Amino acid sequence: MARPDIDILAELKRALQIEAEGIQGLVAHLDETTVRAVRMLFDCAGKVIVTGMGKSGHVAHKIAATLSSTGTRAVFLHPADAIHGDLGMLDRSDVVLAISNSGSTEELLRLLGPLRRIGVALIAMTGNPDSELARRAEVHLHVGVPREACPLNLAPTASTTAALAMGDAIAVTLLSLRNFQPEDYALFHPGGNLGKKLITTVQDLMAAGDRLPQVREETPVAGAVREVQAKNWGLTAVVDGEGRLTGAFSLGDLLRLHIKDSALAFMQRPVREYMTRNPRAVTPDALAARALNIMETHNIRALFVTDAEARPVGIIGIYEVLKAIDY
Repeated sequence: MARPDIDILAELKRALQIEAEGIQGLVAHLDETTVRAVRMLFDCAGKVIVTGMGKSGHVAHKIAATLSSTGTRAVFLHPADAIHGDLGMLDRSDVVLAISNSGSTEELLRLLGPLRRIGVALIAMTGNPDSELARRAEVHLHVGVPREACPLNLAPTASTTAALAMGDAIAVTLLSLRNFQPEDYALFHPGGNLGKKLITTVQDLMAAGDRLPQVREETPVAGAVREVQAKNWGLTAVVDGEGRLTGAFSLGDLLRLHIKDSALAFMQRPVREYMTRNPRAVTPDALAARALNIMETHNIRALFVTDAEARPVGIIGIYEVLKAIDY
C-alpha cells in the first residue's frame, strides 16, 4: 500500500546524502595496502579479471569496462561461469579483482582454491575486512559503508556506489601512471559523439588555401577590410615578411577605429599599427575539441591554424566545430 505521507524530496536528499557519506568514508581507508593493489594492477603482465555476484557483479562489469577503456586490459568473469569452465581464460600473469560487500559470497569463495592452484594473484574488494574473502586475498581493499541508502538497510545501494567509486579511483590512477593521453583514449572510443570529439582534428575542419584571410603587415587598413569582407570570417591574419603570424585585424577593430576617427584617416595606414598582436592559434593536429575549448575560454569565434614555423595554414570557426562534433 502506498504511503502518501512520504516527503519525496526529503527521501531523495536523504538517500543521496547517505551515498555521498559512503564515498567520502573511503578516503579514510586509503593506505599503503591500497597503493600495493594499484601497483599490482599496474604491473600486471596479463589481464585484470574482475568478478562479482549479483549487484556486485554489475559493479564488476562497469569497473572492467572502465579499466579497459583507460589502458588497463580487463575482462569481467561471472563466478558461476568460472567454475563451469571459464577459469580456462586465466593465466598466471593475470590478476583477479573480486568484489563482494559481505566477503562471504559462496560463488566467489568456491573460486579461491582453483585460483591458488592456477597461481593467480587475488585482490579482494569487500565491506568486511574480517571476511574469508578478505583474509585469503593477497591484498584487501576496504569499501565498507556505515549504512545503505535503503531505509530497510537491506538493498545494496551505498555499498555498491562505494565499490564503484573505488573502482573508478583505481582506474583513473592507473590512467595517470600510464601517462594515458587523449589520443590513446580515442583509439578505444572511435564511435558516437565521444569518438567524434576524440578523433576529429583541426585539420579535418579548417578552411585553407584561398579561403584563408591573410594580409601582410604593410597592407593598408582598407586592404585588410577588403580581405575580411571577401573571405567572410570577420577577421584576417596579418603576417610579416617571412609569412609568420604576427597579428589579426577584425571588423571589431575597424568599428573601434571608426568611433575614434570618423574621418577614416586610418584607412590608408599600415594594418600593423592597429592589429591585435600575437593572436591565439592552434596547430593542425590539435583535436577540434581543444580548439573549441580555446575559443569558448577566450570568447573568440575563430582561430588561426599555424604550422611549426608559425605561418598561417588555415582558420577554424566555433560554429563549424560545434556542428562537426555534435556538441
